[in-house]
Amino acid sequence: MAQQSWHEARLIPTSGISGAEEQERRATSALLAVMSAVREYGRGLIKPLGAPAGSLQTFIEVPFELREKRLFPDGLIRVVRGQKSWTALVEVKTGANQLAVEQLENYLDIAREHGFDALITISNEIPAVPGQHPTQIDKRKLKKVALHHWSWTEVLAAAVMQKEYRGVADPDQAWILGELIRYLEHPRSGAMEFDDMGEAWVGVRDAVSASTLRPTSKGVDQVAARFDALLRFASLRLGRQLGTEVAPVLTRADLSDPSRRTQTMVTRLCQDGQLTGAIHVPEAAAPLIVIVDLRARLVSCHVDIDAPREGRPTTRVKWLVRQLVNAPAGLRVEASVAHARGANAAEQLGAVRERPELLASPEGKDLRRFRLALSAPMGVKRGRGRGSFIDSVLTCVDTFYSDVLQDLKVWSAAPPKLRQPDADDLPTKEQPTRAPLVSTGFSSQDDPVHDTPTQTG
Repeated sequence: MAQQSWHEARLIPTSGISGAEEQERRATSALLAVMSAVREYGRGLIKPLGAPAGSLQTFIEVPFELREKRLFPDGLIRVVRGQKSWTALVEVKTGANQLAVEQLENYLDIAREHGFDALITISNEIPAVPGQHPTQIDKRKLKKVALHHWSWTEVLAAAVMQKEYRGVADPDQAWILGELIRYLEHPRSGAMEFDDMGEAWVGVRDAVSASTLRPTSKGVDQVAARFDALLRFASLRLGRQLGTEVAPVLTRADLSDPSRRTQTMVTRLCQDGQLTGAIHVPEAAAPLIVIVDLRARLVSCHVDIDAPREGRPTTRVKWLVRQLVNAPAGLRVEASVAHARGANAAEQLGAVRERPELLASPEGKDLRRFRLALSAPMGVKRGRGRGSFIDSVLTCVDTFYSDVLQDLKVWSAAPPKLRQPDADDLPTKEQPTRAPLVSTGFSSQDDPVHDTPTQTG
């Protein structure tokens, strides 16, 4: 028998998944089991929810009675430390299944009756703003029980970062975490990536092209929210590759009131036909700005970086060009000068490499800032695959970061150097070393011993 046809045994197999119910049950059991087995991973997930450090126990399909009904939440997590405990119910959805309001409110009632601390939901839904829940729940249900949400993308990203970058102390536990990663990355696990811009996408896209979109148009707010969710997915995806916490740039006002940001995006989409956002990568030179122009059918990524504060304009341009070794020749480089009127000088990187003076001001004005921008055709399909909007945005973000942003460094002035003595001050045979200067301060010349009159006999 040819060994190539053999299937390697897996701790969490994907074979035998017969439907959505089996898919959810297996994903729940696999995740909760690994959380309890790999201490670093389980602690990393629940610590931000307010759970104390302690022994983590997990259970699946725990039965509860509520209003003469027997209900089975998908899972339960309990952390015990001394005499104290923290308990959360878990509800899981896989594939395209979405969380149901009635089901979540029933579980919140169960948690309140039993004195549990939280309800955790897991699905492929990605909220536009971190901390926001994808399902609208009666706020009265949340007075005594906290409601948290993890997307499967977050769960997978946390597993990869823990295993590949933060590390797992025990080798066997590291292998177990690797098995969970392999399982979640398999298409049959139901832990899908962001793969749909929503049913309103086509109508909004066409209305923008025809300049007929209005703030009251059907689905425009949904498209704006889905774009924010796409940026968050792109951030998680990039962070998974970099091993660091990458996140969309949001103001405090946006975080406290997500609807405010949605309305701002809707207004710009109607006026300019653009969707915009920014991604923060720790230690990167500047935020990565993403602009999608639905009228021009272009996706653009750019970054603004300050020019050096010293040297001639061409010297400052060369400082930038030296960092762009891997950047494509078609990268647009724009230079801003002090007190400029009109358009800034802009050229493609290929031309600037040969002639840095192209970006210098003819009047010799002080060069202050550079903008580096990369554009690509926008996909129009709502799903994933060739010609899709989602893939065109993700590709542009990944390409811009790998080819441009990751090589950029912020300019910093060189530290001052000690002044070297002049040639005339150096000692020679004819001219010995000069005596050091003597202070004329009172304390250094007035010796009280020598100032005392000498007694004579």
